[in-house]
Amino acid sequence: MSAERTAAVEATPMLDLCADAHVHTGFSAGRDSVGVVVMAADRAGLTSLTFADQAGPDSTWLPAYGDSVRRAQQRTDIRLSAAAEIEIIRADGWLAWPPDLGGLDAISVSLSRLPLAAGPATPQQVRGLLAAGSVRRADVIERAVEATVRGVERAARYAPARLSRPLSLLNQIGISEDEIDAYLLTHLVEGCRVTHATVEVSEAWRTPSAALVRRLLDAGVTVAAASDARYAAQVGRWQYVATL
Repeated sequence: MSAERTAAVEATPMLDLCADAHVHTGFSAGRDSVGVVVMAADRAGLTSLTFADQAGPDSTWLPAYGDSVRRAQQRTDIRLSAAAEIEIIRADGWLAWPPDLGGLDAISVSLSRLPLAAGPATPQQVRGLLAAGSVRRADVIERAVEATVRGVERAARYAPARLSRPLSLLNQIGISEDEIDAYLLTHLVEGCRVTHATVEVSEAWRTPSAALVRRLLDAGVTVAAASDARYAAQVGRWQYVATL
């Protein structure tokens, strides 16, 4: 490869900063309406926006949510998508499915609690178990990565899958990416590759790291900038993501 071509490749952005792959609205974890969020995306110069409100077994509002996004699409040139963020709740990757997935363009998979035999444990609870010697750090890491991979696999059976804030649970527990064995990182990357899952690079959660993003890109995995905005003013605003 010529020096000019090499320089051009190295200068190519890894992430499209005109697309925000994960925003919330007042339907769930956010504050503002779909219309207000779309106006904020327009002010930020975005060309693509994915709504990813948190949904679970009690979320009966998904049909109205999808209709709201589709109505908004008629009033903007920004490409809008309706997704839902669904939590992994078991070690086998089982998700807290809402009653109806109809109308969703994608499923954004998240892991905010560690699936244990007694049930999902919060980061604080896991830190307590580690301090008491009830669980080992290596086992926590392996369980979190394996549950994430299996969750993405399950989601991909029903809709295009996205992985939200990968490894953020481990960060909250106090486990850094440097502690994760290379084979587990490869397992995570490969799980996303074979399911054609998009990995969200989260502004709010500052994850994944630049090193993991590079692993994903080298494997041919699609990565996407995601603000995880809960307020309209946060939509399409990048600091951490821009540094990558």
